[in-house]
Amino acid sequence: MALFLLERVSPYPVDQSWRRLTDWQRHADVVPLTRVTVVTAPPTHEGTLFVARSGLGPVAFDDPMEVVTWQPPGDGVPGMCRLVKRGSFVTGWAEIEVHAKDGGGSRVMWREEIRVRLLPRFLDRGLAWAGRWMFGRAAERLLRRP
Repeated sequence: MALFLLERVSPYPVDQSWRRLTDWQRHADVVPLTRVTVVTAPPTHEGTLFVARSGLGPVAFDDPMEVVTWQPPGDGVPGMCRLVKRGSFVTGWAEIEVHAKDGGGSRVMWREEIRVRLLPRFLDRGLAWAGRWMFGRAAERLLRRP
């Protein structure tokens, strides 16, 4: 499995950064060739299921995920969400934490462990690099001022 960690700083307060990062359908706006469908009724909670479909035409795959930890920020406590990837092609987990930053704004920590079926393990280092790059860009876009 490929493990990566990325950190980003947001000008937004913790609650607003949290909402931007955990609006699952909004991820489709920032990740190319991806559509996100939330399967369970809002609001997000432990047990929420959603599917990211990535690719084009017949060269696409589903990445079903379940929210297994849902702790929104509040009263000086950072927000933390853990997702488990439930697919047959992509497995692993992701954790998103949003902390208050000294001087205002917030700090985002994104950890992910990903495994792609049929991808040889010697390519895990490249997969981690690609994941850090892709999800780093996604986080930056989600946290960008409109």
